[in-house]
Amino acid sequence: MTAVIFLQAQGGAGYTQLILLVGMILVFWLFMIRPQAKKAKQAKTFQENLQKGDKIVTIAGIHGRVNKLNDDGTIELETSPGSYMKIEKSAISLEMTANVNKPAAATPAK
Repeated sequence: MTAVIFLQAQGGAGYTQLILLVGMILVFWLFMIRPQAKKAKQAKTFQENLQKGDKIVTIAGIHGRVNKLNDDGTIELETSPGSYMKIEKSAISLEMTANVNKPAAATPAK
């Protein structure tokens, strides 16, 4: 009789472990995978919507304006008047570009 009770307790522990495993996977997905996928989607949308004249910053920290958009996934970046670089669209930093293009905060009057 005691052996039967022991086997039933082991079966319940299996479900508990399964529930914990599923919970850990769910938490991992919610806090790590989902935000990263959302960020990648935003970056792709940003890169697809680039237009001539946009101010951008590359991942390497190079500032410039988009001069020409090529069909092969590259852009011509004007870093200073008359100076051009050819870079990949994937080398553009969404975060740094957003910081450069955000409006300056009004300084409080003293």
